[in-house]
Amino acid sequence: QGCPNQRLCAGGAAAATDPGEAAELRERLRAVKHTVLVLSGKGGVGKSTFSAILAHGLAADEAKQVALLDIDICGPSIPKMMGLEGEQVHQSGSGWSPVYVEENLGVMSVGFLLSSPDDAVIWRGPKKNGLIKQFLRDVDWGEIDYLIVDTPPGTSDEHLSIVQYLSAAHIDGAVIITTPQEVSLQDVRKEINFCHKVKLPVIGVVENMSGFICPKCKNESQIFPPTTGGAEKMCQNLNVSLLGKVPLDPQIGKSCDKGQSFLSEAPESPATLSYRNIIQRIQEYCDQHHFQEEKII
Repeated sequence: QGCPNQRLCAGGAAAATDPGEAAELRERLRAVKHTVLVLSGKGGVGKSTFSAILAHGLAADEAKQVALLDIDICGPSIPKMMGLEGEQVHQSGSGWSPVYVEENLGVMSVGFLLSSPDDAVIWRGPKKNGLIKQFLRDVDWGEIDYLIVDTPPGTSDEHLSIVQYLSAAHIDGAVIITTPQEVSLQDVRKEINFCHKVKLPVIGVVENMSGFICPKCKNESQIFPPTTGGAEKMCQNLNVSLLGKVPLDPQIGKSCDKGQSFLSEAPESPATLSYRNIIQRIQEYCDQHHFQEEKII
């Protein structure tokens, strides 16, 4: 209230691109079919884990080209989770080349630009915005079916920038990650409100760490009790889709630390089944969205 830059901040106008830049971004992203942002108001709820598993799940179809862009500038964990620690970005005549996990799965992260994984990135907003723009404009993504964008927690610089820059092309929508307890849901409500304000469609909400199924007795325990009804109740109240609930599984953390695909490592896990259903729903949403856009054109 009373801030002289209120309109500038709220509208994201500070990150506005000039027509020339917008045309450049549009040209570079012209061959990207679907773009999905992974968001959450809270840190530590499993955004990067979900982004990595979503990328692996989509790339399981060898006919699909998938790209994973990590714009968590201060805490880039995607290189570790994808088994790409120590890799570096190479520059060619057509721009930066992504680092490939599989032939059809490319990754880009600030982690590839650091001399050591322990280096701290101590940057103000404008420098972060500049790097995000560079990732979109200077990376030679090629023909892509799915671009997954892993974001930091919150509703700040990086989020305004990515929405602003991608508006030059198009965004299918955002997948919002939460855990069942109210302290997480409180921040996720803010994130959904952010999406409405910047006109970013919400594909749906994923509830991570939703109960723990004992591998021996198969009983389910609530490690994080949903005291206010969890994501299900929140989705009903806010009229957004609940894409699914993923139970806790120690193997998820182990796979991420080893840089392996959890879906391949534990194909029979209840969590894998849940992830596969969620990924299928995201694909169906994207296909429907694409079909509607083509009808409008």
